Amino acid sequence: MTEGPGGASAAARPLLFLDVDGTLVPCRGARLPTTEEGWAAWQHASNPQLSRIDAGHGPRLLALPCALMWATAWMDDANTVIAPLPGLPELPVAALPEAPQEYPAGVLNWKTAALVRVAEGRPFVWVDDSITELDRAWVSANHPGPALLHRVDAMAGLAAADFAVIGDWLRDHLD
Repeated sequence: MTEGPGGASAAARPLLFLDVDGTLVPCRGARLPTTEEGWAAWQHASNPQLSRIDAGHGPRLLALPCALMWATAWMDDANTVIAPLPGLPELPVAALPEAPQEYPAGVLNWKTAALVRVAEGRPFVWVDDSITELDRAWVSANHPGPALLHRVDAMAGLAAADFAVIGDWLRDHLD
């Protein structure tokens, strides 16, 4: 088995579920699409918002002692459209239900239960801009291992402070 950062094997390392919109692609006032056709255009290499991805995020993410996995409505398109921009390799994609067109307040995030299933008890970090206290409570009650649900400011996207929190948590939870 290949040894990862910090000497932990890839299978034993915590997972890091990575969102795209609002996390790698800061919103900064951009209006997300509300129709299926709008999302199809948004999730395309010609989307001008993709220029907001910080190329330095790839090396920072790859240096974390974890196994990276996409957790985004972009699904497989994250590998073809998003990954090359910050220099990420092809990553596994979490099996998620279809993203809802509207996301009402006060309900469990559409990804939460699926990510707990994918984690299968392994420690994990979920980095997203739409995590709520309801998601944290549900994961705490339904996931037997440690988990960090880290909410990113959607207007700014991932920042140095986010990497510090995530890195500290991961180092504290290595086997």
